[in-house]
Amino acid sequence: MIKKLVPLVLFAILALPFLYQTTPLEVLKLKTFDALIPEQQESGYFTVLNITDDDINREGGYPLSRQRLSEIQKKITDRGAIGVGWVVTFPNKGRLSANGDQAFADALSQAPSVLAMFENDKGIYPKTTGTVILGPDMGGTFATGVTQNIPILAQSANQGIAVARAEVDSLVRRIPLLLRTPDGWVPAFGTEVLKILAGADTYVIKTNDNGLEEIRVRGLPAVPVDSLGRKWISFVNTPQTDLQEMDVEGRFVFVGFTAKGIMPQLSSPVGYLEPHKIQAALAESILIENSPYVPDYALAVETGILLVSMGLMWLILNVFGITLGITLGTLIMTATAYYGFWTIQQGLLIDVTWTLIAQFITGSTAFYVRFREQYKARQLIKQQFGKYLDPRMVKKLQKNPELCQINGARVDCSIIFTDLRGFTSLSESVEPEMVTYIMNSVLDVQVQAVNQFSGVTDKFIGDAGMFHFNTIIPQPDHHNLACDAAKQIEKNIIELNLRFVEEGIPEIAIGIGVNSGVCLAGNFGASNRFAFSLIGDPCNVAARLESGTKEAGVGTLIGHETARNCKYVLKSLKPLKVKGKAEALKVYTWA
Repeated sequence: MIKKLVPLVLFAILALPFLYQTTPLEVLKLKTFDALIPEQQESGYFTVLNITDDDINREGGYPLSRQRLSEIQKKITDRGAIGVGWVVTFPNKGRLSANGDQAFADALSQAPSVLAMFENDKGIYPKTTGTVILGPDMGGTFATGVTQNIPILAQSANQGIAVARAEVDSLVRRIPLLLRTPDGWVPAFGTEVLKILAGADTYVIKTNDNGLEEIRVRGLPAVPVDSLGRKWISFVNTPQTDLQEMDVEGRFVFVGFTAKGIMPQLSSPVGYLEPHKIQAALAESILIENSPYVPDYALAVETGILLVSMGLMWLILNVFGITLGITLGTLIMTATAYYGFWTIQQGLLIDVTWTLIAQFITGSTAFYVRFREQYKARQLIKQQFGKYLDPRMVKKLQKNPELCQINGARVDCSIIFTDLRGFTSLSESVEPEMVTYIMNSVLDVQVQAVNQFSGVTDKFIGDAGMFHFNTIIPQPDHHNLACDAAKQIEKNIIELNLRFVEEGIPEIAIGIGVNSGVCLAGNFGASNRFAFSLIGDPCNVAARLESGTKEAGVGTLIGHETARNCKYVLKSLKPLKVKGKAEALKVYTWA
């Protein structure tokens, strides 16, 4: 039950934060995009003109008079610029020169020009621009209000909102191309620049049930946006100049102040940038082919990849085993990473970072669960069979638990019974400590012989022992293995007697009965006390054969089923009449 609940709990833990896009995950996603979005080339249409600290010093300080601004505007156009965008707002009349506002307005009207409006929270909105809505009128980013330019300047130039809202990590990455107001739509500064360069009068907004889908300007390719109308910014290396160089020929010029303390610097993935550089980047991004954007279906795709891949990782590691599971899991993670990288390179911002993390956690958890299961199974095997099998066979079973056949199965097996001859009289003639030594020595050499041929030590009853083959693990050649073990027991007893003679201990003799047949193998006993053993007539016969060695006058008696299937040349003895059998048994011994 617990194992079944583990994947459900794991899926919930990993999927819920992803679905709700918690702040750490959102930051991770954004940082991934920053790292993987390919570097773009500048369009060749724009130049950034920086009014620097040196320029301010040469001009006698800040602010510059409107008359001086008009001169800068004229100089820019005289140098061959195709338009000028002032990312500066002029909310008040000029005070430093007479007729300066008129002069600046006249200069603005002589070339395509755009003035900036900056956002505020006062709820004052500018005049809206012409738009055509294709689809339901929904979605978009709402403006909170703007600081407007004085009328004389606003009438001489176009206007756009120099918006630059930060993401959850305080970096500027996405800018809405159009902002919604109570009366309609107002363009962002960079968007308005492109509109006037294209000679367009209106914007075309295509929407769907989620919100905005794309924004079009006549003469320019449609620009995919998210439901809020935001465009992902590609921060290209737009050429820069200053008032001294004024290298602006054939380009639209974004003018702004880089002198310290005048304009705020905004955090971006490429460092701190002034507003005019941000707006230039927006204009560049609109013109970039396959410019990156987050499609509406991104979350659905990301969620699908997350859940499907997590399920596959769990299934693979539990079905195919650890080694193959890890290999296939690694392939899934590699394929996922490549897919995420490839889509970003194509401009589709599909995030797979959390998916990769979830895959790793899922795979690690599945690996742990599977490993724990296998560890418990190995420990159980050791607990159950450590006293029956040779340690080497126990390790083999631990590595291959499927070899075990212990669930009360009927097995064709071979059984050995042994018994020490004259042990009762021997135990009465020597000290108890010596009896223990003799007993342990005799049983030890028997176990060694059985282990040598991968047999099972079932039990000892006093001086008698029971062993069997092809019960816990498959042994198709069990008839021969049992005979091999019986011969090895005889050999070990002979060597043990040589040692006993040297130690002054009386020699011992042993009787061995070997038989084969179908028995029931499994764990038998009470609920709190059980052991692995055999039940069946072949076991009883093996015990009777061992007892019959005295009557037959041999050390080993072998049953008919064993004899006819083993490799040894045996000799037939007089049929043995045993208790419980109506007919005498065919018996054999070594030739």
